[in-house]
Amino acid sequence: MTSKDNFEFAHAHRNEVAWMSQNTNTLPVHPAILDAIRASADEQEFNLYPRKAGVVGLSEAIKEDLRLDDVEMILTNGGIEGEYIATRALLKAGDEVLSTDPAFLPIHDQVAMAGAHAIEADIYRAPYVLTPEHALESVTRGTKLLLVIDPNNPLGSGYSRAQIAGLAEIARDRGLWLIDDITYRDFNADHVLATEFYPEKTLLSYSFSKAPGLAGMRIGAILGPPAAIQSLRKYDTNVLGVNVLAQRAALAALRTKKAWLPGVRRTCERNQETIRRTVAKVDGASLPVYPSKANMFVIDLAPTGVNPEAVEERLLLDHLVHTRAGSYLSKKHGGKFLRVSFTVSDADCARFAQAFPAVMDKLAA
Repeated sequence: MTSKDNFEFAHAHRNEVAWMSQNTNTLPVHPAILDAIRASADEQEFNLYPRKAGVVGLSEAIKEDLRLDDVEMILTNGGIEGEYIATRALLKAGDEVLSTDPAFLPIHDQVAMAGAHAIEADIYRAPYVLTPEHALESVTRGTKLLLVIDPNNPLGSGYSRAQIAGLAEIARDRGLWLIDDITYRDFNADHVLATEFYPEKTLLSYSFSKAPGLAGMRIGAILGPPAAIQSLRKYDTNVLGVNVLAQRAALAALRTKKAWLPGVRRTCERNQETIRRTVAKVDGASLPVYPSKANMFVIDLAPTGVNPEAVEERLLLDHLVHTRAGSYLSKKHGGKFLRVSFTVSDADCARFAQAFPAVMDKLAA
């Protein structure tokens, strides 16, 4: 079976599967979020196109969450759509974007749609982030944009204040745009925005998919300086706005964030410790990054000789545990690791803990 086949199987058995493959959050959603969705549906807000600027209060709540004032935004269908808009607006054929490997490679596909090329700096080694020193080695005369995914997907590594400041300095010195993908920001209490150091040419890719558990709602935003956002608007195809139920859910998530986020973080801490103990039982398997600053990390399987794609398949088909092989996230190292996310119930994590050693033993035999 291919990875696509695995997802078809997982969706067909959605209520049975431990969903640890897409960094989604399947923990119980805060009641206020559900109430907001139901109220919008009951009032049939969906009969009309929503305000282009979003439901009243949403953009203000996003700015308050980020503690930013002098920015504008475009509401998008998930965070990745904002990055598509940005790459189309800012890049031309032949341009280069400095990113990493591993990374969320669909963003690199978007870069290619603009006729540009992603330079994938290898970060599958300590400290598992794009350091300023490494960035300096990788920047060329053709580089127009620096892409930072912080915390990193799939590694779970987070950038320090000094590292973000250093990358921002490189971008400023060379006149680069900087896209700061903060999809997993909520899981890292020490997260630092690149706008603190380089507000004039930094764009923030903001998502509601992960921490509040709204991946299927497809709601996010791209934020930046007013002039920059104005230049992006001509590539915004959502001329009639984004899903109004998703907007209501997003606004409720922000208004109740102090109530639900601490519990989500505690679950992440508890589950990744369970996974750490499980991985330690398998000879040759290891966690390159621990603890994770996100809601996922990778399990390196290279010394075991076991193919991560075979592990993904057997965990799913034999144990109804859905994980993701690394080929989706790394051209250089995808055959070495399995990505596992852990914003799941304790019971689902325990099922992984039971299944993973059994699958590895069977495949290694």
